[in-house]
Amino acid sequence: MIATQEIQLSELHNRVLEIDVSEHGSVVYHLIDGRLTALPEEWDRPRWNSETWRRGSWTTVLGLPGVKAWGAYKGNQLVGFAVYRPNLTDTMAQLAALFVSKDQRRQGIAARLVEVASHQARTDGHTQLYVSATPSQSAVNFYQHQGFVPAPEANQELFELEPEDIHMVKQL
Repeated sequence: MIATQEIQLSELHNRVLEIDVSEHGSVVYHLIDGRLTALPEEWDRPRWNSETWRRGSWTTVLGLPGVKAWGAYKGNQLVGFAVYRPNLTDTMAQLAALFVSKDQRRQGIAARLVEVASHQARTDGHTQLYVSATPSQSAVNFYQHQGFVPAPEANQELFELEPEDIHMVKQL
């Protein structure tokens, strides 16, 4: 059974390497003329090491006020996590990170973490949740199934950090 609970950011720092983020794909989405377009393209995301996980643009939010994280645990093992940033705008929060270990994917863990972040955003008075999605077929399709759509206007700060990503918004 998988349990989700809030995780202290210091614990996330210490345990993040328990997550095997590696993935391979052959389709990437691009936003062309306001429409999602799937194009064939080989890509790989290797497993993180003690240096590479810190290079993720999502790590820049970890020191901001109000940022929270939730972990998904299988027993004592961290198998997934989400990082939430309130107040991206007056009405919008950000799902800054969402990762699930390779061997635990497609079991509802990521969907549960999105729901926890969505609930927190509503509690904080936000009406939208923003995500900068890796343009992989698996990530974009997942977010679409969670109710996210391409953002009518990308957040400029986040777009500058991740111009290749698909910027998406979910109405809460």
